[in-house]
Amino acid sequence: MNTPYPFTAIVGQDDLRLGLLLNAVSPAVGGVLVRGEKGTAKSTAVRALAALMPRVAVVQGCRFSCDPVSPDPACPDGPHAAAPGVARPARTVELPVGASEDRLVGALDIERALAEGVKAFEPGLLADAHRGILYVDEVNLLHDHLVDLLLDAAAMGASYVEREGVSVRHAARFLLVGTMNPEEGELRPQLLDRFGLTVEVAASRDTDLRVEVVRRRLAYDDDPAAFAAVWADEENALRARITAARALLPRVVLGDGALRRIAATCAAFEVDGMRADIVMARTATALAAWAGRDEVTADDVRQAALLALPHRRRRNPFDAPGLDEEKLDETLRQAAEEEDRRDERRGDGGPGPDSDSDSDRDPDPDPDGPGDGGGPGGGVPPQGGGPEDAPPSPSEQSPSEQSPSPESAGAPDGGQDGRGGPAGGEQQPVAAAEPFRTKALSVPGLGEGAAGRRSRARTEHGRTTGARRPEGALTKLHLAATVHAAAPHQRARGRSGRGLVVRRDDLRQATREGREGNLVLFVVDASGSMAARQRMGAVKGAVLSLLLDAYQRRDKVGLVTFRGRGAELVLPPTSSVDAAAARLETLPTGGRTPLAAGLLKAHDVLRVERMRDPSRRPLLVVVTDGRATGGPEPVALAARAGRLHAAEGTTSVVVDCESGIVRLGLAAQLARDLGGAAVTLDELRADSIAGLVKDVRAAGRAA
Repeated sequence: MNTPYPFTAIVGQDDLRLGLLLNAVSPAVGGVLVRGEKGTAKSTAVRALAALMPRVAVVQGCRFSCDPVSPDPACPDGPHAAAPGVARPARTVELPVGASEDRLVGALDIERALAEGVKAFEPGLLADAHRGILYVDEVNLLHDHLVDLLLDAAAMGASYVEREGVSVRHAARFLLVGTMNPEEGELRPQLLDRFGLTVEVAASRDTDLRVEVVRRRLAYDDDPAAFAAVWADEENALRARITAARALLPRVVLGDGALRRIAATCAAFEVDGMRADIVMARTATALAAWAGRDEVTADDVRQAALLALPHRRRRNPFDAPGLDEEKLDETLRQAAEEEDRRDERRGDGGPGPDSDSDSDRDPDPDPDGPGDGGGPGGGVPPQGGGPEDAPPSPSEQSPSEQSPSPESAGAPDGGQDGRGGPAGGEQQPVAAAEPFRTKALSVPGLGEGAAGRRSRARTEHGRTTGARRPEGALTKLHLAATVHAAAPHQRARGRSGRGLVVRRDDLRQATREGREGNLVLFVVDASGSMAARQRMGAVKGAVLSLLLDAYQRRDKVGLVTFRGRGAELVLPPTSSVDAAAARLETLPTGGRTPLAAGLLKAHDVLRVERMRDPSRRPLLVVVTDGRATGGPEPVALAARAGRLHAAEGTTSVVVDCESGIVRLGLAAQLARDLGGAAVTLDELRADSIAGLVKDVRAAGRAA
């Protein structure tokens, strides 16, 4: 067995260590999400936590870790007779990003279930993690169908495996810990809400600290056992402190004043629902127990807010994470003043407006009652408002930042002089207009890409459309097709009873149709003509809206821009949609319009992505007014580049940004060259975009 890196040997990362230790003291806090750049000891800290967790008493021989004091009456290995049980170390179970559904929830032997009527069940990772830690590295890359199963288990404290009327249920209560690099994409809001706390980690810029990190890591790699022995005393002391804090936790008093500070803070930051209040209350109580106190203080409430609230006030994936600490301090100060006034009213003998209800209120909500936040609950970077270089959200940009000057009336291409050169040089970035809701664009046909929510595809989940022989392990049984295949052979197989004699060759896998995520590649015209009449703000708002739609549909996105003398891949295809939004926000404009260069750059990007991920189908979104300038025969060259995409069957949509009374229809012609559909900015905002989806599909069938 490998010797884990000692938890106490981790240098710095105070927030990370505190978040993990609070969950060790009180698992009801609901887990922790660790966000940060690569190489910041995220995984090391999580794996080291398991060695500090108290030992767990289990029923001997039970594969589902039942508590001998109160065994699960529905345990598949039960019923359990009264027995003293055995103690074992708490487990840390790792869920790989590419795990199958059967590996997570367990596998049911369908053949034996049909033929013999027995529930032959092989437990999965959820059973292994019961009463321990379930750790998901790169949790933001977890497939949607696994996320759905995690959500169900976290919400109900149990895992259900059901196959064609045969079901198995077992307890699955675990401490959910996830790590992620935000550059690779954000979490689904539902899963985000299942993390109680969140911490942001980053590598220290202090030279001495970095030297100490390297020194300790090299010593550990040379001799893990000897290194662990050096830190054994510190580990034992920390383990004892966790045990003492757990013993003190039930006696910690969460007074009415602390509860009011919690409620006032959650109300001030406009968090959704009541889970934030409950998680803050449990976190503040755990903080008091960790400090050895039997009463929650105002400092505990403040620290709990910094750990539990930043992600809960995030309204969309493009909002900068973090918490305004000045607002937090002001809110807590006002709550304290209100509490003082209430105390004065009580001292004067006059009942406060809520005194009766306050005195009767239970300060600690029933953890099993409705609205329980004990399941893991949310996560995004806490304290300090996030990284210093976090880009401002579009709503935080002021109109005064929209500084491009209007094009002159006589310029043939906006922002250019009569010779095609830039007029006034590069213009400052324009703030995006407010994003709006768009309806879905989709790729025609039936794909086989990664699970998502955009285009039709053959998937493991969705509606059943047929049956086939299984390739490998059977995962989704098509019962009718299986019975139909086995029925003709019953006499030859000597069937004598009521049971159906089923062989392996009779089993049929259900084929299902669901939705896939696509690669949405944006090609954005950033030339001078787009800056004319200050259209770029509206254009960026439209692209931002489409990016938000791509985030919700679990797409990969890429961003190509063209202006001046060529095109640039601003953002290679990635799952981090908010990274695309950040690049869009700082996009400068001005210069000529090398439309062909933008289309050819997009062609190169898609060619590479087809080799890298051939099952993910692309959707090309070209945002332009259709003008092409610079170089010999720019219009003809752009047309040939468009037909190159059409020849390869790429589904394309042109967002026509042309404005004014006189319209040249160049974007519509580009759409015809691409074999796709064209839509104006106004149509993109309106309900009429539903017709665009039909146009895209029709164009795809015609191609």
